[in-house]
Amino acid sequence: MTDSPARHLALQGASNFRDLGGYVTTDGRTTRWRHIFRSNHLGQLTAADVEVVRELGVRSAFDFRGVEERATGICVVNEITVHSLPIEPTVVASLRTELARGALTGAVALELMRESYRNYVRHNTHSFRALFGHLLEDRAPLVIHCTAGKDRTGFASALILHALGVPEDVIAEDYLLTNRHYRRDVSSVSDLPADALDAIGSVEASYLDAAFDAIGRDYGDVETYLRDGLKLGASERTALKERYLQA
Repeated sequence: MTDSPARHLALQGASNFRDLGGYVTTDGRTTRWRHIFRSNHLGQLTAADVEVVRELGVRSAFDFRGVEERATGICVVNEITVHSLPIEPTVVASLRTELARGALTGAVALELMRESYRNYVRHNTHSFRALFGHLLEDRAPLVIHCTAGKDRTGFASALILHALGVPEDVIAEDYLLTNRHYRRDVSSVSDLPADALDAIGSVEASYLDAAFDAIGRDYGDVETYLRDGLKLGASERTALKERYLQA
């Protein structure tokens, strides 16, 4: 039996670069290896990292970062076409507001993280809809990322795996892999207390649960969200599976 490829690629300049391949779906198929990658931003890749990404054949990146974030970390791989699907970050500003009020606690920081995930559904569904439009048009290999590759990217990856038929417990496991691989950078938020840094520098099951709870409240269930929110009808789901699943 051939060994599976490595899920996490240990790049020096991107700590959370991972493959969404190799997951078995409810109908017994498997997500294709080396087709969809998820990562933190691609602006600090070393020359050796760039060669690895080139060898993977990645030609498209789908970037959820906001305007200022993109300006400070431009993709350094010339062959990659970057598609901007901006979701402006809100959590750090909210944390600092609570800090200034003297009301910032660890529990408050966790709830602000959960609220940001709910807002992906309430206010940013259009960006995730655009992502799926690209997934149906662009040829893999491709990479999805934001700044840390854990929140906006984590929710997007969960939606992709749901649409392909991967079980929920496996999706949760993939999401939590960030805590194993992401190298936290607190240089821009060093004014925040340690418990707030822990909340924004890692992922928790409750964050992803909050997004799916918002889906349940606004759409009823995930299948309806995929159909009505992300505009994935039966033919689009079939096309998506044909492209990104193997027998």
